[in-house]
Amino acid sequence: MSTGVGIHIEGLSKRYGEGDTAVDALKEVNMSVAPGEVVGLIGPSGSGKTTLLKCLGAVIEPTRGRMTLGGEVIYDNGWKISDLRELRRDRIGFIFQAPYLIPFLDVTDNVALLPMLARRPNGEARARALELLQALDVAHRAKAQPSELSGGEQQRVSIARALANKPPVILADEPTAPLDSERALAVMRILNQMATQYQTAIIVVTHDEKIIPTFMRFYHIRDGRTVEEAGEGRALE
Repeated sequence: MSTGVGIHIEGLSKRYGEGDTAVDALKEVNMSVAPGEVVGLIGPSGSGKTTLLKCLGAVIEPTRGRMTLGGEVIYDNGWKISDLRELRRDRIGFIFQAPYLIPFLDVTDNVALLPMLARRPNGEARARALELLQALDVAHRAKAQPSELSGGEQQRVSIARALANKPPVILADEPTAPLDSERALAVMRILNQMATQYQTAIIVVTHDEKIIPTFMRFYHIRDGRTVEEAGEGRALE
């Protein structure tokens, strides 16, 4: 694991509403994930997981605190980045429970789309897509349509897409929820391999008990506050 900065947050808080009806969804949250590390974020429904994920993904604005992404301060009691859409597109990868692949694009173009939107030359974007598809063992499906893929293949393509712009951070929201134990552990194996290979910091939001033993450490969020805990770090080989 690298000792650099993937994502680091200090005193992050989020309040909804004002006065007597105000709700503190996050309360002085601290978290740090290094490049090459996969860390879990767990907690019951209503604990603040979704709010924290949206803040980390620059989808909603925190009330106060500080966030550093890839060594750059992006939020310090206010956004320090003028174009949040560009930030999300170029520097934060997202993996969801469902793949959300574009049905009318083939596998290569699904992965190459984000680099193309970032104004990278088409050839460069497709070369990056093929590199990732090869790393994820789905290069043989490069010209297939999403509807022609198995569920596992679709998920690998969605992981490739998240890595396409070489983001310092990937946020994975319940990526194993619908999977059986074997496939869930396969996804975690892939995420760990990709984190190491591309030095990406990955945060996995989950309540899936099948994968919690795979984390070297995780953050347990309760009532808007996080507690860092050591995990079992069970081998995935």
